Amino acid sequence: MTNEQLYQERLSRYVAAMRNEKPDRVPIRPFVAEFTARYAGFTSQQVAHDYRLAFEAAIRTAKAFQWDAVVPNMVYVWTGLAQAAGLRYYGIPGIGIPHTTGFNYIEPPEDRAFMREDEYDALIADPTGFLYETWLPRVSTEVCRAGESVTRRNQLALVKSSMAMLSYFYAFGPQLERLRTECGCCSAIAGIFKAPFDILADKLRGYVGLTMDMQKQPSKVLAACEALMPHLCHVGLTTADAAKLVPIGFWMHRGCVPFITPRQFASHQWPTLKPIIEEFWKHGHQTLFYAEGKWRHHFDVFRELPDRSIVFHCDQDDIFEVHRRLHDKFALSGGVPNVLLSFGKPEEVRDFCRRVLSEVAADGGYIMDASAIMQDDTQVENMRILTNTTRELGVYSSPSYNPAVLPPCDLPTSLADRQSVRGLSGATASGLRPGVCYPWEDKARELPEITGDKDLVRRIWEDIDAFGTTYIWQLLLSF
Repeated sequence: MTNEQLYQERLSRYVAAMRNEKPDRVPIRPFVAEFTARYAGFTSQQVAHDYRLAFEAAIRTAKAFQWDAVVPNMVYVWTGLAQAAGLRYYGIPGIGIPHTTGFNYIEPPEDRAFMREDEYDALIADPTGFLYETWLPRVSTEVCRAGESVTRRNQLALVKSSMAMLSYFYAFGPQLERLRTECGCCSAIAGIFKAPFDILADKLRGYVGLTMDMQKQPSKVLAACEALMPHLCHVGLTTADAAKLVPIGFWMHRGCVPFITPRQFASHQWPTLKPIIEEFWKHGHQTLFYAEGKWRHHFDVFRELPDRSIVFHCDQDDIFEVHRRLHDKFALSGGVPNVLLSFGKPEEVRDFCRRVLSEVAADGGYIMDASAIMQDDTQVENMRILTNTTRELGVYSSPSYNPAVLPPCDLPTSLADRQSVRGLSGATASGLRPGVCYPWEDKARELPEITGDKDLVRRIWEDIDAFGTTYIWQLLLSF
C-alpha cells in the first residue's frame, strides 16, 4: 500500500471515529511533544528552540510508529519567536532554566499582572487596541510603552517577531505534506481556540487576579468575556481546516472545578463558551475539547451541545465514567494515564489499554491517546505497547460506517440541527471588528482621491491589515 493510500485510509478511520461511528479499527492519535525529541535523539532544548528539528522529530516518530494522526508539531511554542518578541511569561530551555527541560509558563505576580484590575473598560471597549497598546508592551521586554523613547531595538522586536511568526506558520504547509507523503499520516487538529474566561486567567489578569475580580467585579469580568467572544471565534474559524474534516483544537485550562465554582462556570464560562462552539458547528467544524484537568462537574452541561459537535478528550477524569455520561452524544479520546506511560510496567499499560478498548471503544467513537500531552518522561517501550495493543485488539469485525468524503458536520441526520443552533447570532463586537487593526474607512480618509478600481485598493489594504490581527491574537492564544 502506498503512503497516499495509507493517508486516505487513516483519515477515513479518524473522521469516522470523530463522528462517533465505528470505523474498521480504533484510530491512534497520540499528542506527543517532547516525546518525539526523546525518540528522535534530540534534546528538549533543540525541539523548543529550533522548530525545524521539532518538525523532523515529529516525522521520524510518526513514520516509526505508523500512527493514524498526529499534531505536526506538538512542541508548539517556538521559543525562538518568544525570545524575538521578548515574552516575559516563558521559561526558555537553557536560558534561566535547565536546558534539559521543556519550555514552561511563568505566572506573573498578582501585582504585576499583564492587565490591571481597573482596565476592564479599556479591554471591553476595544480588545485589539488594548492588546497592542497595553498588553503587548507589558508582556514584552522589547516593545516600548506609551511615552517612552522609541529605539531601534523596540522596532526590531516587532519586525523580527512578526516575520518569525510568518516564517513559522508558513512552514506548517510543507510539514503537513511531509506527514502525508512520507508517513501516510494525517493532521490531528487544525486551528486554535481558547475560551474567553480562560484567556483572562491565562494571559491577562492571571489566575489570582481573576479570582479576586470574580468577587469584586463579576459584571466586568462577564462583559470582558463577551467582548472577547467574537475575536476568539474569528481566530478559530480563520485557522480551521478548510476541508472541515479535522477539529479545531480547544485547550481547556482554568474553567473547571476547582479553579472556579460550578456557579461561576454557569454564570461566566459556559454562556461565553457555548455560543462559540455552536458557531464553529454552524460553519461545519467540530471542536476538540482537550479537557485538561477534571470536568466531571460539567458533563451534563456539555450535553447541551449538538450531537457530534465536539470530540471530548479525557485527561484527569475517569475515562470509564466519561464513557457512561457522554459517549452516546460525542466521540471520546485519551484517558490512558500519563503516569502509567511514564512509570508503569509494560503489562500494566497493556492491561489498561485492553480495558479501554473493550469497554470504551467497543462500539466505535473512540480515539486512542494518553490523557495529556506527552513529554520526554514517556517511555518509548510503553508507547509501543499502547500502539501494538490497539492494533491487535482494536479491530472491528463489522464496521458500521464509511465516512467517504463528507465532513463530520455534514451528516444528513445533523444538518438541520447545525443550521438551527444560535451560535453568535445577534452578537456585536465592541471596538474594532474581528480581523481588523486599522479600518479601511479610516485609512481612506487619509488618502488622496482613489481612481480606477477602488475595490481592489480596499481589498489589498484589508488583506494586509489582517496580518496585524493575526500577529497580536496568535501571540495571545498560541505563544
